[in-house]
Formats: sequence, structure tokens, C-alpha cells
Amino acid sequence: MAKTKISEYSSTSAGAGLNTDIASINIDEGCAPSGINNAIRALMAQVKDLQSGASGDTIPVAAGGTGAANATTARSNLSAAASGANSDITSLTGLTTALSAAQGGTGLTTFTAGTTYVAPATATNFTAQQTFTGSTSLIASKFVSGVEKITVSATAATGTINFDVTTQPVLYYTSNASANFTINFRASSGTSLNTAMSTGESLTVVFINTNGSTAYYNNAITIDGTSVTPKYQGTLAWSAGTASGIDIYSYTIVKTASATFTVFTSQNAFQ
Repeated sequence: MAKTKISEYSSTSAGAGLNTDIASINIDEGCAPSGINNAIRALMAQVKDLQSGASGDTIPVAAGGTGAANATTARSNLSAAASGANSDITSLTGLTTALSAAQGGTGLTTFTAGTTYVAPATATNFTAQQTFTGSTSLIASKFVSGVEKITVSATAATGTINFDVTTQPVLYYTSNASANFTINFRASSGTSLNTAMSTGESLTVVFINTNGSTAYYNNAITIDGTSVTPKYQGTLAWSAGTASGIDIYSYTIVKTASATFTVFTSQNAFQ
């Protein structure tokens, strides 16, 4: 049989009648020398036809090919969608579906907007820290409108108050304080502020205290249980709160080294 394309070649190199021609050009023992030249030219043409798809030959999937002569069959052979939304990968969902199919349907989980990626107009809660670096000529973030979480608690200030900065930036005690109190800043009950913050970072939080006729106040500050002497606005430490009023305490905490903090604080009275 005339070997008109590569798929007609034999993989056996020895034996009578095998691989004795290329496109009917004799290359058997004793062939004319001119036949070798013509056979090489014919072989080059057949390789080009394989590459362009003109020959109709296919390269098996097991050999790194698609096993198909056209794109639709190739997608089917590779367990991808033959047509429709996933025939051209234009979205994360399409990419995930196609890759999952290629993995036998078990390799990947479909992405969910607002959970595994952020889509426009999708409400999203970030549980990991996001960093916006900006540039030397561009501010990293811009908020046209925004709110801060506040925890309002019908609790009377007394003793040591653990302020968990990962829970809220503002803590408001609405019941009348019953004694002077210490504020202990930490990330959470299981994480120290020293762990949560890096050197060269700062954060600002607010504690709002309600007083009755006796003017109690924040008379001590600790971070992760260790006493800190703050820098007071106006240089003087507080000696009282506001009787029958509300005091708002602001604390800017700067981490300057491991377990080393500077706290800038102020007290503002409201009645």
C-alpha cells in the first residue's frame, strides 16, 4: 500500500514489504538514487500536512496530542466542553468548569463570587488581611462612604476591660461605671496584639464610658497584660471622668519594636 501519510507507516523497521515506499516512491533496497531525494521531499510534505491538519491524521492523547482532527472533537477527547459557555474560557467559572472536567469532575471546586473571589457588586467579607500598597504618587485606598463597627454593651466599667481590637474599633459601655478601670488591649482572647501587629504599624481605637454621679475614669493601660505609660494629650494624666456624662477615650497604638508600644491618648467629655 502506498504510504501517503504518516499514519500509514509501519512501526516495524525490519521485514519484507514494510516501509518500502513514501507516496509510492520506491525506497526499497536497490532503488534508484533519485528516488531517495524525491522520497525525502514527499516525507517533508507529509509532515507539514500532519502539522496543518490537512492529512486528517491525529496525534493520540497519550502521546501529548488531542486525538482529534478538529477543535470540537479535541475538547471532547480532553473532557472539556465541546460548545457553549466553556468552549472559550472567558470567565473564572468557565475556567473552573473546564479544568474540573479535565480532572474527572473532582479536581477543583467551582469558584463562588464573594467567597473564593471578589466580583463587582458582590458583598464580600474578608477574613484575611488585605494590603493596598499604592505607589509614590498614588494613595492606596479611597472610600467615598464607609462605616466602622461599634460594640454597644449595657456593661458598667470596672476592673480590667479587655479590648479586643479584632472585634471592633469602638467599644461603648452604656451602664454607669462602678469604679476606675484598666483597659487591656489585645488582638483577641487567643491572640496577642504583639502577634497581630508588625513593627512600624499603628491602629486607633475608641472606648466610650458612661458615668453616673461619680466620675470614674480610665486610670491604667496595658497591652497584652503589660503596663504601658501613655502619652497624654495636653501632657497631664487624667485624674477624673465626667460626672453624669460620657467620656470618649481615643488610643493610637504604635508598635515600635517587638512587644514595645507607644500609646497616644486623649479624653473628651460629653454631657
